[in-house]
Amino acid sequence: MAKNEQKKQLSKEFVREWLMDNGFQGQDGQKVPEMTETIVNQITERYIELFENITGDKFIKADGADVVKRIEKNVTEFLKK
Repeated sequence: MAKNEQKKQLSKEFVREWLMDNGFQGQDGQKVPEMTETIVNQITERYIELFENITGDKFIKADGADVVKRIEKNVTEFLKK
């Protein structure tokens, strides 16, 4: 801020801006535009950065194989508690 530079937003505002720039206004009947791999990666990187800033922990990406099995296992283990 001292350098008078724009502060990097870690909120989802940049996603809203991308949606509006791509013609989506959230009106009835509108379809969300297809997100490119680039925008998906940018969203992912922001949320990882936000997680790390809030928790102080390093985010470790899970293996992308057999996602359904991993979710079922995690939910089952949580419900046992």
